[in-house]
Amino acid sequence: MANFSLPEKSRVTAGRKHKAPPGAKRVMPFHIYRWSPDEGKNPRYDTYEVDLDTCGPMVLDALIKIKNEIDSTLTFRRSCREGICGSCAMNIDGTNTLACLKPIAEVKEAVRITPLPHLPVVKDLVPNLDQVYAQYRSIEPWLKAESPAPPDGERLQSKEERAELDGMWECILCFCCSTACPSYWWNGDRYLGPAVLLAAYRWIADSRDEATGERLDALEDPFRLYRCHTIMNCTETCPKGLNPARAIGKVKQMIAERKA
Repeated sequence: MANFSLPEKSRVTAGRKHKAPPGAKRVMPFHIYRWSPDEGKNPRYDTYEVDLDTCGPMVLDALIKIKNEIDSTLTFRRSCREGICGSCAMNIDGTNTLACLKPIAEVKEAVRITPLPHLPVVKDLVPNLDQVYAQYRSIEPWLKAESPAPPDGERLQSKEERAELDGMWECILCFCCSTACPSYWWNGDRYLGPAVLLAAYRWIADSRDEATGERLDALEDPFRLYRCHTIMNCTETCPKGLNPARAIGKVKQMIAERKA
């Protein structure tokens, strides 16, 4: 039998418990992953009892309340609070999602919150996104065209051509999909992952872009593209309702067709 041991100081332990104020009637416990590189200790789950009668409806509201009123040391990312920036992506109740879009009411018992899985942790709920952003840069996510733009206007598309980009331009690069993908967990250093491949197809599908062959050449690789095994976790977890698996399938189909 294989013997798997966790790295030193990686096992999550029980942490501190912060009780709700006296008289609170609707109390929800939040079990939140805590770890700081400065402490040199194991990560832990701290429990915060939140009075829902004095809190907004979303998980992000609770996190802000905890930081402002209970424990100012709690660290997490957030910005727009409208599901647009992707900053507050984290694992809530076992699913990668955006804290600003996750209603507390959807969680029936205690709320368990951890950072996005299988990424290095900077502190608490903040993952290190250096690798995924480097992979995003590698697909050159900008319009590439050799022909000059019209001197008196923009590069135009028909309505049908523009519609081809729907379901891709809405991606906010929260990376919920990539960090929910088992193939990315095991091969994240070489597999680009669903978020980046969705972005890559967004430019391949753009009628104004003239680098389709170059882009397909760059993706045709056993690991960069073909580590996708259509597990569909990416589509299941996307908080914007997008379908990265479909985009990946389109790229594979285009590569196969040009070989035929």
